[in-house]
Amino acid sequence: MRESQGCLVKAISIEGLSARLGNKDVLTAVDLELARGEWLNVIGANGAGKTTLLRCILGSVGYEGRIDISGLSEEGALSRARMIAYVPQVPVIPPGMAVIDYVLLGRTPHRGAFAADSEHDLSVAATVLDRLDLHGFSNREVNTLSGGERQRVVMARALAQETPILLLDEPTTALDLGHQQDVLDLIDDLRHERGLTVLATLHDLTLAARYGERIAVLADGGVAITGEPAEVLTVPLIAQHFRANVRIIDDPAGPVIVPVANRSDRETP
Repeated sequence: MRESQGCLVKAISIEGLSARLGNKDVLTAVDLELARGEWLNVIGANGAGKTTLLRCILGSVGYEGRIDISGLSEEGALSRARMIAYVPQVPVIPPGMAVIDYVLLGRTPHRGAFAADSEHDLSVAATVLDRLDLHGFSNREVNTLSGGERQRVVMARALAQETPILLLDEPTTALDLGHQQDVLDLIDDLRHERGLTVLATLHDLTLAARYGERIAVLADGGVAITGEPAEVLTVPLIAQHFRANVRIIDDPAGPVIVPVANRSDRETP
């Protein structure tokens, strides 16, 4: 976490957040804070409200309560887009759009929707494509790529926004193991280089333990617990909130969560 003159500098402060989708109360009492430069992973069972939480912060879902974004001087989609980049689980990609053009959409908040791409815009886009192992894909149509390649292109667009806050909704779902590491390592590098604040949702609990500084568990509409990975990822907590039987291996880089098969109801050959 970053500090200034001995005091914690907050990037995001959430208090009493409630959100309703249709007839369902998804979030009812969320209190959460992120320090500037911190990486916080949000975990929870399916339907716990992880995506809704990110969309509330983004301003795309109505809510009650308070969300304060440090540095956000005025409301509006453009102002938020200069402060917050978002990688959704299911991105909307215009048909026929080339990779380079899609990534350059990340520069729109800085130059306007109809302004020409500057040399800086092109340089930023080229840099993130290179760092995400996409340098040879610039002229390919996004929709012709594999799922993992598309996911990296969506990540490239978000990184091209050069915002101080990055929201990631299951960013590694479509990626193979090597590219999962590449993407998360790159985000961590940028976090340290630029003081980037990262809020991510992850299903993979081992990745959640190894990347980031704290974990928050969403359950029953609120935050059940927050803390360092070793404090949060325990066998009883995982059994309670995920109904999963696991074994935890202590490792210097963070806990390793290993599923344990329940074979008691199987016949012995």
